[in-house]
Amino acid sequence: MLGSRTSSLFSLMLPLVLLVVSVSAGCGGGSGEESGFRVALLTPGSIADGGWNAGAYSGLLRIRDELGARVSHVETRTPAEFEESFRDYASRGYDLIFGHGFEYQDAAARVGAEFPSSVFVTTSGNTVRANVVPMVFELEQATYLCGVLAARMSRSGRLGLIGGIDLPSIRSTFLAFKGGAQAARAGVEVREVFIGNFDDTAAAREAALALLEEDVDFVLHQANEAGRGVFQAVAERVEKGERVYAFGTNRNQNDMAPEAVIASATLNIPAAFVEVARRVKQGRFEARPLRLGMASDIVRLEMNERLQGRIPSEVAEELVRLGEQIRKGELVVPRGAF
Repeated sequence: MLGSRTSSLFSLMLPLVLLVVSVSAGCGGGSGEESGFRVALLTPGSIADGGWNAGAYSGLLRIRDELGARVSHVETRTPAEFEESFRDYASRGYDLIFGHGFEYQDAAARVGAEFPSSVFVTTSGNTVRANVVPMVFELEQATYLCGVLAARMSRSGRLGLIGGIDLPSIRSTFLAFKGGAQAARAGVEVREVFIGNFDDTAAAREAALALLEEDVDFVLHQANEAGRGVFQAVAERVEKGERVYAFGTNRNQNDMAPEAVIASATLNIPAAFVEVARRVKQGRFEARPLRLGMASDIVRLEMNERLQGRIPSEVAEELVRLGEQIRKGELVVPRGAF
């Protein structure tokens, strides 16, 4: 496993600029304070996706279990629903509300101005207000390594990327993948497809099959629930004896297609959620972007042990070396400007 080390979640952050945040809005005092801490989560898709949304929901449950919070979750699909749900939770005195994705930041800023006693955290983005802050997971550090691995092992020199909705945060991870691939192999081709949603497994499968028909032999997805379709397509080719591979993202998805997924670019979303919630509950929070990567052990590249033996030893060693350089800040991977 790459990136496995023990370190504090925010060990490399500058000393906190403290912002006092009420954690008792809408709650009674006295003995009710502990159980009165309330945290909500908005996700853009199903929490059964095995990746991005599932990780956030696991984080919400850890906040409940570790901090004694009362928690709630709602699935939201449109900007109107984002704003409506933010406003509903804030009006009911929820202390912390997560909008899980880049797309939530505009709604968070609008509603946050109306409810200064609630903290709004979006996972991705760059919008900062007194009570609105993005938590930026630097998944690019792991997708860069995926690009290196794919380029080094590819037979055809053609790699594929499949996204759900075309968002800057997703394009940034694709940019890093391309950067790693191009650094590892001159002339490598990287093709990308967006299917326009995060739910259509069939569309993702068809997109992956189309790439495989073009002699792409490594595919990375950023499509949430629809990513299952990518795994299906690659696994079908593996069953026919082809040496093609997929990458998982956001959570360890190696077991979702153990003969096809060679590695996963992962985020420890639950640990990050708990740390942010703890700061809010204790009345301290920093009103600036929170960047979390390999140095804080939140981002990792996790190998599939069943397929690890297929990776040439020199490539495995290169990945370890590059991972250490990223953690030390000696290698800064490409990322989008957002």
